Amino acid sequence: MRILVVEDNPDILVNIVDYLTLKHCVVDAMYNGAAALNQIRQREYDLLVLDLSLPGMDGLALCRQLRAEQNPLPVVMLTARDTLDDKLGGFEVGADDYLVKPFALPELWSRIQAVLKRSQKQQVRQLQVADVTLDLDTRQVRRGQVAISLNPKCLKLLELLMRQSPHVVSRETLIDQLWADDPPDSDGLKSHIYLLRNQLDKPFDRPLLHTVHGQGYRLVAGDD
Repeated sequence: MRILVVEDNPDILVNIVDYLTLKHCVVDAMYNGAAALNQIRQREYDLLVLDLSLPGMDGLALCRQLRAEQNPLPVVMLTARDTLDDKLGGFEVGADDYLVKPFALPELWSRIQAVLKRSQKQQVRQLQVADVTLDLDTRQVRRGQVAISLNPKCLKLLELLMRQSPHVVSRETLIDQLWADDPPDSDGLKSHIYLLRNQLDKPFDRPLLHTVHGQGYRLVAGDD
């Protein structure tokens, strides 16, 4: 389980990260809301633990932006504000749960498990960008009515691009997600982009896989 914790109080942040690590979670930690939003766009997480009061972009604004981008990432919001209006405000922007400080770490863990259980039941098991669909259970890909056969690396590459669409995904992020700490000696990413483009775009009139020079790649209808 990969969790992003966004909290500007260093003591609280360290305590949460240490506790979740003991629960065998992979935990990333950040202090800044705007930086966290960019991180979420670049990397896949199972859950976000989000403080309400953050520098730059507060938790409400961050959560609101995620939902505006149709990102279903489960959010457990943390705050010292305990009025009913504060709690309703958190739920209105799309938080899945709301925990008032101070709190016990076992309670946070219980809330995380409950939110994940609910989200897994509601989780859409199909990704779609334009006329391309990827069934996450069967791993079958179709463009319109045409079935597309991809090797495992190209399939993972397509999934990463679909999850982040219409945003650009950097070369570094794709290489990290595809090969982790063992990248190929040659330009394996370029080769797999070529293979994916041949299968996904070449037989069709409208290209979806676009190179953004100096930045990375994105999957989107049109090239605006």
